[in-house]
Amino acid sequence: MPERTVFFVSDGTGITAETFGNSILAQFPARPRHVRRPFIDSVAKASAVVLEINEVALREGKRPIVFITLVNEEVRDIVTGPGCAGMVLDMFRAFVEPLEIEFGVKSNHRIGRFSDASQSEEYHDRIEAINFSLAHDDGQSSRNLDVADVILVGVSRSGKTPTSLYLAMQHGIKAANYPLIPEDFDRGRMPVPLAPHKRKCFGLTIDPVRLAQIRHERRPASKYASLENCRYEVNEAEAMMRREGIAWLSSTHKSIEEIATTILRDIRPDRLIY
Repeated sequence: MPERTVFFVSDGTGITAETFGNSILAQFPARPRHVRRPFIDSVAKASAVVLEINEVALREGKRPIVFITLVNEEVRDIVTGPGCAGMVLDMFRAFVEPLEIEFGVKSNHRIGRFSDASQSEEYHDRIEAINFSLAHDDGQSSRNLDVADVILVGVSRSGKTPTSLYLAMQHGIKAANYPLIPEDFDRGRMPVPLAPHKRKCFGLTIDPVRLAQIRHERRPASKYASLENCRYEVNEAEAMMRREGIAWLSSTHKSIEEIATTILRDIRPDRLIY
């Protein structure tokens, strides 16, 4: 596996091919070399990709794995034909064609999924959510929290910012995030701006040792990054969440995708249906 190369070939952005391909590859222990080839929308481009695939096969002595999402049949036939030395996994033939039979209609064979994004309400909602999350990152603003879908709370560097941006970009969720600081623990209660919106709050915590490592990269040899201080902040934050009845999870061993899905399930289950 470490010596294998995987190609993601698409006539659009390649996001679908790469997302699906990586989901499959995650079932195997090693990480192969990845090659992205988006916007392969002509016979000439397809032929060039096949040459590249064949060169890799010759150099490595093993056929590359090739995930493709190609709509144009002429282009697709170049990559799936006998002239290609890769193991080609065609997502459209695997999924779209059986669905055409099941539905009794032909698919629209539309290249890409963002060509009319400017006309999409969902796209507009995502842009609005991203702007909201950026404006409410790290407690920068407590205005308009009443329109937030979720408010992430936790100590500094526990994963709030990447999670809030992922929720905005992928799901159109207006996610604010608010850091819990030592002054909050001294007061023994939730920060005042959050109190009216407690039902929207979701907590992130993290292993203190891992937190100290992350903070040390940002501010080495500081009290902020010391293991003792990290243990104190994490313990106090978790105690506050328990006391206030706020659902929370540890980001230590979870991906952003797992965290976001858990938040959607607990805070906005309606967003799991679309």
